[in-house]
Amino acid sequence: MPLGTLDRSPPPFFRQGPSALSKLTVFSALALFLMVADVRFTISKPLRTVLATAIYPLQWLVFKPVEWSRDASQYIETLTAAQADAGRVRLKLAQQSERASLVEQLSLENTRLRQLLALRERVSTPSQAAQVLYDAADPYTHKVIIDIGRLNGVSEGSPVIDESGVLGQVTRIYPSVSEVTLVIDRDQAIPVLNTRTGARGVAFGDAGAHSAALELRFMATNADVQAGDLLTTSGVDGVYPPGLPVARVEKVEQRTDSAFARIFCVPVGLVQGARHVMVLKPVGTQIPARPEAEPAAQTDSKKAKQK
Repeated sequence: MPLGTLDRSPPPFFRQGPSALSKLTVFSALALFLMVADVRFTISKPLRTVLATAIYPLQWLVFKPVEWSRDASQYIETLTAAQADAGRVRLKLAQQSERASLVEQLSLENTRLRQLLALRERVSTPSQAAQVLYDAADPYTHKVIIDIGRLNGVSEGSPVIDESGVLGQVTRIYPSVSEVTLVIDRDQAIPVLNTRTGARGVAFGDAGAHSAALELRFMATNADVQAGDLLTTSGVDGVYPPGLPVARVEKVEQRTDSAFARIFCVPVGLVQGARHVMVLKPVGTQIPARPEAEPAAQTDSKKAKQK
């Protein structure tokens, strides 16, 4: 077959369509038309609504992990901030509590000092202020140590009082401190006066069951003593000034096997919690010395002159 008779067109193996340029032109024009139509007539709004409704579950599922991670981060930050705030609040509360206790303690000390100064005004005996340092080491006695001693002019036997009444007596002196034996000690005795009846007696430290009390001894069974009576210093011992509160009668036991009643008393002074005290000069040191007796010859000569 001669070559000139062959068909030079490509065989129709594939179906030929519009060219790419044609497709680009058509779809560009369609897109432009749809945009203009959507702006003017909002024809695609229902379609967007349907599509948004259809894909909302997928969006919800995709967005949930992000939301959970954000919530977890916020929870951790909030918990950390809350713990830090709670720590600061507890610290501030502790500081406020410490300040409140300090203010309460200072207020109590101020009240006691005012009462002590008022008691000092009522007592004409020379006195000096002192502070209780600590209790004595002996567990079988009732003694305290105060912060003034021989260098401060304290003498042995000096009475010690607080804002409420008598605490005890100085029994041992050191250069800078002194030892005070409290009225509830079993070796202490103090002459007292019943302010209701005027009867005198002697109160001893109670070493029995009432270890923090006193006992008014050698009072007759029929003595006029009642619970609630106030006992003050009588002043007859030459140590304590008269009129200082000592104790209050708590209980009176009438005994048939003895001529004396058993009378228990509660000390008025803060024998177990005193902090600020007053040390008084013993009354005996303020009494003028007794004049010496004159010789008999001088007495006879004076009588003769008088005659």
